[in-house]
Amino acid sequence: MGIIENRNHIWNEIQAACDKKNRSAKGVNLIAVTKYVSNETTKEAVLAGVEHIGENRVEGLLSKKEFLEEASVKWHFIGTLQTRKVKDIIQHVDYIHSLDRISLAKEIQKRAEKPISCFVQVNIAEEDSKHGLGVKEVLPFVDKLKDYDRIKVAGLMTMAPFTDDESLIRSVFSTLKQLQLEIQKKELAYAPCTELSMGMSNDYVIAVEEGATFIRIGTNLVGKEF
Repeated sequence: MGIIENRNHIWNEIQAACDKKNRSAKGVNLIAVTKYVSNETTKEAVLAGVEHIGENRVEGLLSKKEFLEEASVKWHFIGTLQTRKVKDIIQHVDYIHSLDRISLAKEIQKRAEKPISCFVQVNIAEEDSKHGLGVKEVLPFVDKLKDYDRIKVAGLMTMAPFTDDESLIRSVFSTLKQLQLEIQKKELAYAPCTELSMGMSNDYVIAVEEGATFIRIGTNLVGKEF
């Protein structure tokens, strides 16, 4: 299938997952993850109606944004962001999905010209191969961010283990949802925490059922090029 057909298939599954949970599909945003594809293929995704582009690499995001300079899309940095790279990207992104340490918050505060919507990255399953805060670290970390007025905590982000165990995947996503609700109860102006970035090509349907508002889809949407 082409990108348009892939997009339609994904949206049909999103709609079915939302119907199952009595929620509106309008609350779900599809991010095209373009790490493995060219600028031209990324443009195809935009022409197919994709409004959010996500990149794992600073160089990749800058290249694609320059190529698509006239496109009306939101830009998401979804990879691990090195502190020394913040200066290169901070004026070019709408969202950062990997805020997980105060040193990074300090650099964003120093370099940003306006408030940046950030997702606090949480390593729910505590996998050694993944970055992010432990569950018990999240609330204290968010409390510390009150001192950084260039950071808006839009929500939380996580990645589930790559497994066929649906109950484990669902547990990871539901735990992130509970954390989100705990933060929302605090009614923090700098941390509205209305969004959940979770779900990729292999598990986005479960993520939507558990409350995802941003799903990050690469292979199932734009495929790969090598």
